[in-house]
Amino acid sequence: MKGIYRFAGHCVEIDSIFMQVHKLCAPYHSDGCPEYAVQTSWDDIDYEREKSDAESRIEGREPSGCSDAYLETLAVYRKLADCLLDENILLFHGSAIAVDGTGYLFTARSGMGKSTHTRLWREAFGARAAMINDDKPFLKIDEYGVTVYGTPWNGKHRLSSNIFAPLKAVCILERGEQNCICPVSVREAWPMLLQQSNRPQEPNKLKKTIQMVDALAHRVLLYRLYCNMSPDAVRIAWTGMNKGERI
Repeated sequence: MKGIYRFAGHCVEIDSIFMQVHKLCAPYHSDGCPEYAVQTSWDDIDYEREKSDAESRIEGREPSGCSDAYLETLAVYRKLADCLLDENILLFHGSAIAVDGTGYLFTARSGMGKSTHTRLWREAFGARAAMINDDKPFLKIDEYGVTVYGTPWNGKHRLSSNIFAPLKAVCILERGEQNCICPVSVREAWPMLLQQSNRPQEPNKLKKTIQMVDALAHRVLLYRLYCNMSPDAVRIAWTGMNKGERI
């Protein structure tokens, strides 16, 4: 099954075994001429199952028993991320939101509340806010800065839009009793930025990923937010990243 889609400004033809990935990517359908082609196989699906089961065992959970069709969607985004590295585009794990047309990206270890925090932003800003992607946005990194793009791989809450915005800041979330935000250095943020980036197995691709992470760290503002997930966390985060400007 084939379809053409536009991700982060580039047309890609996807050739899959199952229909599920095409339903997932439908909002990104394009009539353009594909620049890249992604094709999946049963070997790709088996790899995703082994990877998923291994991660479950590490975390002390039973294997999830995901369907072949779902596992193929994971294989597609992994192959797609490898292709788009050639265009200086990085797949990143985080929750990205735009306010007044400017992007903010929140990242953290699993379970720290990225989705909860961006939900609070949507509630606080109303129509001024637009959800870009709640799990795996694409980041286009060049000499002018970073642009964050929506993707169909948008987490369990299925929150994303086929939109993009200039990215102002990456904010690392930590749990805290009181809300507090502070700038962090490239050196402090770098390990988390690399951990949250898609890391290919192929050595040259991995080297390119490391270069892209370094470029990301030097082209946006970097913060750490200690928060208790109260609505006041939004005010603290916003004023901290916007030089005291009120919501």
